[in-house]
Amino acid sequence: MAALTITPVPLAGGVADLAAAGVAAAAGGDTAPCGPGRFLWVQNGDAAPHTVTIVTPGAVSGLAIADATLTVAAGKVGLIPLPRLFANSQGRAAITYNGVTLVKVAVLELGA
Repeated sequence: MAALTITPVPLAGGVADLAAAGVAAAAGGDTAPCGPGRFLWVQNGDAAPHTVTIVTPGAVSGLAIADATLTVAAGKVGLIPLPRLFANSQGRAAITYNGVTLVKVAVLELGA
């Protein structure tokens, strides 16, 4: 798994080129820091849709919380919030992909 780092999105100006901030999704999955204002940006440049899964390590009253999934259509972009709900014991979300061909990802932090 690759440990993704944060790309700050400043309130004044934003990020001009998200594709340049993205890195190739790792075949074995990635991890990302969780917290308020953080999002996983996913760009699917492939001709097929790809599903991103964020593992939810917690439970409520002994019941597992379902993992979050997002299917990004071919040639499209998706955005997934990364709240603390997804944080493992290291404060990071575990992310998997059903395929990584031409998939780029970035962790964005708003107002950083």
